[in-house]
Amino acid sequence: MIRTHYLNNSPETQLRNVGWDWMLGADTLPYLTNEAVAIKSYEAEAYYNAANELYEIYAEAAQHAIDRQLWKEMGIPENLIELVKLTWEDERHWHIYGRFDLAGGVGREPIKLIEFNADTATCIPETAVVQWAHLKANQMDESKQFNNVYEALKTQFSELRQRNRHLNPTLLFSTMRDAPEDDTNVAVLGEAAREAGFDVEFSYIDEIEFSPTDGIFKQNPQNGQFESFDFWFKLVPWEYIGYEEPELADLLTSIVKNGKAVIINPAYTLLFQSKYILKLLWDLYPNHPLLLPTSLQPFTDKTSVEKVLFGREGANVRIIESNGAVVSSAEGEYGDYEKVYQEYVEFSRDSLGKRYQAGVFWAGEGCGLGYRRGGKIIDNTAQFVGHVVE
Repeated sequence: MIRTHYLNNSPETQLRNVGWDWMLGADTLPYLTNEAVAIKSYEAEAYYNAANELYEIYAEAAQHAIDRQLWKEMGIPENLIELVKLTWEDERHWHIYGRFDLAGGVGREPIKLIEFNADTATCIPETAVVQWAHLKANQMDESKQFNNVYEALKTQFSELRQRNRHLNPTLLFSTMRDAPEDDTNVAVLGEAAREAGFDVEFSYIDEIEFSPTDGIFKQNPQNGQFESFDFWFKLVPWEYIGYEEPELADLLTSIVKNGKAVIINPAYTLLFQSKYILKLLWDLYPNHPLLLPTSLQPFTDKTSVEKVLFGREGANVRIIESNGAVVSSAEGEYGDYEKVYQEYVEFSRDSLGKRYQAGVFWAGEGCGLGYRRGGKIIDNTAQFVGHVVE
């Protein structure tokens, strides 16, 4: 059973006091609840250990997929296979961060993997900064959280610099237009990268010039000159680039092959992002305590969750009973992808029956916890709920 503490004061004042006013936009605070989930220190430690162990077996499953060339099964676009292999084999292409979505973990409920958002995970501002400010605003000990996200991101960006000393520490962050939530997420990432020693700038992806032989550029609006960047962070999914922007996929492959830029997160995170890896994990580690049975067909003896190989925020998810009846579904734009079927597990609930999904960030190691509260399918209408370690 989930227990929560009521938090009367909004974190807005605290965010302004530390100079993070820009985080008070239209997409960060409205869905923040006035509560914090109460967890025990051993529960926080279990989330931390789960993220670390899951990352290890994800890496092993990815190597298995590469060795057996399971590109088609995993839904990897053909025009990205070379780049996936290239970045996997070269440790200069450093995975900065991702977020594991988990069921359970509170009140002795076992932790179970739902999926891993390894490429373009969001909820960074809420997890790293807002929930901390929320405790502080309510005169609670803000250190009583499993929340080292910001420091872990700085460490990861520092490691990226060290692995690429031959490149200039010029880092361009990009999102697609009209996605303010994405802009706020990369703003936090950009602050962490700046503190790690990068020269950081931002441009929407449609403003960038790509050259297969010269690299990645943006035009300086003051003098009209094109400025080169040796690192590029794109909050744009790799599968979207592969399937919807094939010319860009080819350009990026050439840029990386020619050593002109490092792209973050690296292309191999597409292997982690594909929901087919959930089946692969179950095949490789049957009955692993952190995993749920996953198949290419609905289960006939238990309730299944139908997931598309690439989808976000619960889109195109269906919950199917053993007799084939659909008990819950979410619309979306990813319905053309192949599907996998994961055993259904109930999310933890509070006394009012509201459901909670844990999100545990990984940035070199498990580093932070937040919850999303919603229905049977956690979608883009879910609320963010912070936590406090008692």
